[in-house]
Formats: sequence, C-alpha cells, structure tokens
Amino acid sequence: MKQVSFASLEYAGKKRVTRREKFLGQMQKVVPWQRLLALIEPHYPSSGRVGRPPIGLERMLRMYFVQQWYALSDEALEDALYDSCAMREFVGIDLARESAPDATTLLKFRRLLEQRELGKAIFEQINQHLSEQGLLMREGTMIDATIIAAPSSTKNKDGQRDPEMHQTKKGNQWHFGLKAHIGADSDSGAVHSIHVTAANESDVANAHHLLHGQESDVHADAGFTGVEKREEVKAAQDGGRIKADVNWHVAERRHKIKAMPEGLTKQLKQALERVKAQIRARIEHPFHVVKNLFGHKKLRYRGLAKNASQLNVMFALANLVLLKMPLLQLQGTGAP
Repeated sequence: MKQVSFASLEYAGKKRVTRREKFLGQMQKVVPWQRLLALIEPHYPSSGRVGRPPIGLERMLRMYFVQQWYALSDEALEDALYDSCAMREFVGIDLARESAPDATTLLKFRRLLEQRELGKAIFEQINQHLSEQGLLMREGTMIDATIIAAPSSTKNKDGQRDPEMHQTKKGNQWHFGLKAHIGADSDSGAVHSIHVTAANESDVANAHHLLHGQESDVHADAGFTGVEKREEVKAAQDGGRIKADVNWHVAERRHKIKAMPEGLTKQLKQALERVKAQIRARIEHPFHVVKNLFGHKKLRYRGLAKNASQLNVMFALANLVLLKMPLLQLQGTGAP
C-alpha cells in the first residue's frame, strides 16, 4: 500500500475546492484515458537511458494535457508542478518521494506526438469515444475558420519570420499567422474535422476538407458564398465523399439584404438570416474554449505541422470541455 505523505494529507484536508481543482477533477473523469494510452503505448519507449527508467506514459500524457489547458511553456509547466498541489495531484507526483519531470522530458514527449502524427490520432480517438456515447451526431455540419497569430519578430537565428505563416487582411487590420478551419456537429457543437493552413488561404477554398460525408445540411457564414459551385466540392461529390444532395445554408452578404426594398420580402429574408445565424453561432464555442479558456491566442511553435499537431489535441480537449456535463451525467447513470 502506497504511503501518503504529510503534504498530501494536508492538501486533502483543506475545506475549499478551487476552480482549478474542480476542472481537473472533471477532466479526470471525462478523458478516455485507457484508449488514449493504448493508442500511444506502441510508440512510447519502453526503456530509458542507462540507470534511468522511462517516466510512465500516463504521467507524461497528463502533463501534456495540463500544458494545453493552461497555456504553459515546457519550463513554465515544470515550475507550475512545484507550485500547484492541484496539478501535482492530477499528474500523480508526490514531491516527498520524487521530482517533477523536467522541461526537456516534456519536449521529447511532444516531439514524439508530432513525429508519429499522434495529435490527429488523439483527436480521432476522442471523437470516436464521443460517438460511442451518442454525443456526436452526423446529420448536420457547421464550418468556419479562425486566425491564430504567429510571432512576427525577426529576432531569431534565421533573422526572418516563419516562412510557413502568411499575413492576411481582415476588415481594416492585418494579421500574420495561420488559419484553423473546422467542421463541427450542428447538434452538439463538437468539432469533427480540422484543417490548418496559412492565414492567407480563403475559407471557401478549404470547405471540402471540413465535411465527413454523412451530413445532409451544411451551415456556413458569408465567407463561403458560392461553395456549392467550387470545383473541389463538385469533385468530392462525384467521388462520393460528399453527398450530392447536401443542403448548403450559407449566410447572405449584408450589403445584398441592405439593398433590398423595404417590405415583407425583406422582413422574411432578415428572419431567415437570423435563424441561420442562431444555428451557426455554436461553432464559435470551440474557438472560445481554445482561445479564451485555454489561452491559445498566439502560436508557440514554428511551422504548420507542429502547430497542426497541437491544434488537433486542443480541439479534442475542447470537445471534452464542451460536452463534459453530458459525459459526467452518462457516467452517473452507469452508462459505458
């Protein structure tokens, strides 16, 4: 039987549960740990350096998830594990017996996920788990994209900005970085498709990457005007990857509605656009979780591949946050 340290007893005896402690407790219950560990285990080294056994896979995965939830660098996470009892309890570290894994160890684990393309695999495994719980429907899809800024400084070894990132103008403001295109379930709001490009690529040109092929209805904003006429969409429909009879619910451009003469027709059109907007609004929730709750407003790594790997994991975790209450309720009723 594992002996409990005095520090752990003191922490367990405190009377107030912090928000961080509550959140980590919920994630402990809703993350499908066993299927994720089984996914990564074949790629994880079974032995470490001479005289030093490898750190347990579950501990490393928990550390990596904490890093995504709290927008921490490798070094900042190492410090946070020494500062936060809640994080140590979640990761499974008792400082009375062991030290927290260092930043280099986490760096190697992250590179393993990137090189083996396990970020996308984690995203798919979590979505499969949600589907098995009946929380990811297939009838309707919402599509949209968001720009995530990249550091524009040239004060680095190469003396230049990231060559895989580009700038684009949105409104009257220029943005430099990448664009995360997502397709989300119109019923639950959970993300089922992710496609990462440079920021200067248009939304409509990447719409065909965001459909799973089983939806009958697709909801999109005015940036996707004319999507049904795109050659890549027609090719996907001819190849059977997208339904030929899919219904496109694309928002009308504002200037067209504004130019309509006053009357019943304009009022009905405005009412229709409000309904479209109400359905489409749910796709903003995953962006809110990733950018505001997880604090991922600026890219930390260079290159599209590294950032795409991280974004796959972040949107997978965002799905769990968005659906944590129904997942907890299913567990409370004894559902598998």
